[in-house]
Amino acid sequence: MSVKHAKPNFSPSQVSEIMKRLYNLTPSEIRPLPSYDDQNFYVAPSEGGEYVLKIMNTEDSKNTTVIELQTHAMSFLHHNGVPAQTAMPTTSGQLMSLEEMDCGYGCQKYMVRLLNYSPGVTISKVPLTPKLLYEAGRMAARMDEVLQKMEHPHLNILQRDNFIWSLSNILLLEGYMSVLDGDPLQKVIKSVIHQYKNSVIPKRSNFRECINHGDFNDLNVLVQPDDNNGYKISGILDFGDMSSGYYVYELAITIMYMMIEHPDPIEVGGPVLAGWESVFPLNEDEKDCLYLLVVSRFCQSLVMARYSVTLHPENEEYLMITSRKGIKILQQVWELGKEHVEKVWFQRAAQFNKPGGTFLMAS
Repeated sequence: MSVKHAKPNFSPSQVSEIMKRLYNLTPSEIRPLPSYDDQNFYVAPSEGGEYVLKIMNTEDSKNTTVIELQTHAMSFLHHNGVPAQTAMPTTSGQLMSLEEMDCGYGCQKYMVRLLNYSPGVTISKVPLTPKLLYEAGRMAARMDEVLQKMEHPHLNILQRDNFIWSLSNILLLEGYMSVLDGDPLQKVIKSVIHQYKNSVIPKRSNFRECINHGDFNDLNVLVQPDDNNGYKISGILDFGDMSSGYYVYELAITIMYMMIEHPDPIEVGGPVLAGWESVFPLNEDEKDCLYLLVVSRFCQSLVMARYSVTLHPENEEYLMITSRKGIKILQQVWELGKEHVEKVWFQRAAQFNKPGGTFLMAS
């Protein structure tokens, strides 16, 4: 999103009115939930149940077919055993409603959906044990495996050629580099882009294609306590970054975001990779590009966070959550280099996949 005032700014009273008018529900509790460029509210109606009211920004709200496809994907995953949210129908039976309202910037159109509330806390709030990291890798692979079986008349919409968050579009970052003028981080990111051109693009034709969730991050994965004093994944949120891509992209994204929350980021790749390969083993070219894809995702996150702050300085605290930690991790991973980091990841993954593997003992 690149348009000022596109992010909604609805008041609790407006949320109450929407809930009553569209869903015939009377909120007894409303509280805001964090969001990058939409607006989300936890809503508990007096009639019972728990929901998330998602109000999309004005730019994304124009893409009705994309939102309908995302909603379909969430339902498809849910019905195939992957814990995604599902949308609740309005009183007229619609799963989404385009509302023209004024939330401070004049009358604009916002797409509204009411999603079931997934229990749990974000994975960022619990210890990332090797077992939970393994489970994150396994769940991400399972999700893409299920999405690949999904049918829909508008799947071609997911070919998002200029989508800035696709790992196919790292070169688009060159147009945003001015936000890092004077920052030593700019040199690192330019080096990553250079290596991406030379090492990833020539091998991309050998990556296996799929539909990516594209944002399997530490705030979009929910967990609940399991029966063994650990945690299990209870929800996957936010399908706004879905696009056509490759299996290895989802793995790289998962590793990158789990690194953000771990006290020893380099240790994350092994268990996530092991969990992933328990569902979908990588081929040689995918393995060879994994390191560069992980650091490329760091670059996307850091550059776009800086850019978004220039548009929305009032939302700086949320926008820079990943960036503050990510800068140090990217520099550390880049200095250690591909050979060292890959050795750690692949040796650890091999240990996990042995009978009685490490994650059982370490959890």
